[in-house]
Amino acid sequence: MTQTRIAGVIAAVPTPFDHHGDIDGDAFIEHARWCLDNGCDFLNVLGTTGEANSLSASQRSALMATAARGLDGGRMMVGTGTPDLETTVALTRRAFDLGFAAALVLPPYYYKPVDEDGLFAWFAELVRMTAETPIAIYLYNFPQLTGIEFSPALSARLAQAFPERINGAKDSSGNLAYARELARISDFAVFPSSEAALADADRDGYAGCISATVNIDPRSSQRLWRDQQDALLSERVRNLRQAIASHPLIPAVKYLVGKRSGNAIWNKVLPPQLQITDRVRLESLDALRIGASVDA
Repeated sequence: MTQTRIAGVIAAVPTPFDHHGDIDGDAFIEHARWCLDNGCDFLNVLGTTGEANSLSASQRSALMATAARGLDGGRMMVGTGTPDLETTVALTRRAFDLGFAAALVLPPYYYKPVDEDGLFAWFAELVRMTAETPIAIYLYNFPQLTGIEFSPALSARLAQAFPERINGAKDSSGNLAYARELARISDFAVFPSSEAALADADRDGYAGCISATVNIDPRSSQRLWRDQQDALLSERVRNLRQAIASHPLIPAVKYLVGKRSGNAIWNKVLPPQLQITDRVRLESLDALRIGASVDA
């Protein structure tokens, strides 16, 4: 089985909604193409930034189809994880059929604490039940939201048991010591959730990053990925990331995407997210210097 090698700068793209809460496919495709044309190597569709867990399975499937029609599926990974195995299997099969490069899968996060043997059994079933649609699977570690961490031992066990399917992990924990430990697993691609980590990617063994804030200035992240010794660029990338992340992250990213695109539809978020309306916060976002020369 031949699989696309996923690496580099990956934007965790948001999902646009109209005033009825329906997905705006045209706005999605416009922004996704802009990201790919301006520094992103791949896209992560329907992750946390994409508000996937506020969407039904049918809504997620529909957006996957929209993305596959308008973009190169080989440059996209898609979030397919849900608490129940049947829906996760269906979405993962759908991702394969639509030509996505990989599925990014959360652990079954409702029941916790849970024994690691139980988590292993769940992923083993996912691999077995998608054997005829053998898309690459990446583990999605986000313990702040799921309450479950993929321990390095469990990650290595899954990678060793299913080397053709379990290819790596996105780590949204923010714990770079943990990410470095994952990166020591053989043939296991690790993506921290901050583009600031790109400055140490070669040293620490990261395959790139998967980040919400890459949506705003992907060119600078791509430059840092290619030149990890550029200290001034590293500082600018880190500062922009921190400035955006000081606000509620999803609505802040969507606000800035709307500002870039001139499309106010991006301001819509789904409950429990809330649109940013505080004047001071909006002024802070408007004041960000994005894409400026390092020498400026």
